[in-house]
This record gives sequence, C-alpha cells and structure tokens, in this order.
Amino acid sequence: MPDINDKLLIDRCKRGDRDAFDTLVRAYEKRVYNLAYRLSGSYDEANDISIDAFLRVFQALKMFRGDANFSTWLFRIVTNVYLDRRKRTRNKQHVSLEEYVELEENSVARQIEDPGPTPDIVAESHERAAILQSAIASLPDYQRTMVVLYHTEGLSYDEIAEVLSLPIGTVKSRLNRARLTLREKLEPLKELF
Repeated sequence: MPDINDKLLIDRCKRGDRDAFDTLVRAYEKRVYNLAYRLSGSYDEANDISIDAFLRVFQALKMFRGDANFSTWLFRIVTNVYLDRRKRTRNKQHVSLEEYVELEENSVARQIEDPGPTPDIVAESHERAAILQSAIASLPDYQRTMVVLYHTEGLSYDEIAEVLSLPIGTVKSRLNRARLTLREKLEPLKELF
C-alpha cells in the first residue's frame, strides 16, 4: 500500500512543484545514501550514486504509476545506478602504487596516503563491522544486493522481488546462498562474532 504522504508529494511533483521534490529528497536522502554506501563500500561513490539516483527519479517521476511503494521504485533506481557504475568502472585501468613520478633530475616513487584508520586504532566493534562489510563486498553483485536490501534496508522478499524484477523464489534462493557464502567467509573469524 503506497504511503499517502508520498503519493501527495509525487502528485505535486508531477505538476511541476519543485518544493515537493525537495521534500521527497529530504525524506529519502539518508536511506538512499545508506543503501548506496552498503552496495559500494565507499563514501564518495555512495554520494555520487545518490545524486545520480535522485536525478533519474526527477527525470522519470512522471512515469511513476504508483502501483508499488515509492521507496521500492526508488531502491530499484539506486540499485540500477550502482550496477551501471560497476559495469563502467570494470573496464577502467588502475594506477599502480609502485609507479614512479618523473622529475627533471630524477624519479621519485609515488606516495599514496591511506586515509583509512589502521587496525590498531579501530575498536573491536568497528573491526567486526569492517570485516562484515568486507565479506559482503566480496560477494557477487547479485548476492550483495540481496543481503543489503533484506538485512540493511529491511525490505521483504516481495519488495526485493519487485525492486530487482525477479521471481520471489529466486530472491529467496539467492539470499539463502548469499548467507551461506557469508557464513563460509566469516567461519575463520567466528571468535569475533
């Protein structure tokens, strides 16, 4: 059942009310960013995904029929933006950390600063969260998406099936396989969990 407040805002957006769209963005921006971050594992990329997703929503809102919840439709868009970006970045070349910078008189090894905290500084709860996030990030895209949508965003099997345009049986089996894969990955570290 679609949220009545969302429906009213969407109707106003369809009539060209920019303030209504701003209200809609503010209502969902944290959930969209959190989903994007859980999928990408990067604060910067999550920000880019969120912006791209809301841009797509703005452009496609007139086509939203309201058959499903707005949030389900929105999460589908966020997931598609993430997957589209993944496809594009797979083909890009990466800079070697061992690369040398040529100066006029000699060459110097490129130094790249690691902005992340070291394991010595991270508290045990942060360490667990990082290990879990890393394990989730190592899952294939379709399994990672299932885990994030179900366990982080709290979507039901039906909502996930709708977001990903999959049969509910496929959602259940993929989520079960994703959980089993995560269990295997985390088994050597079970004392942390």
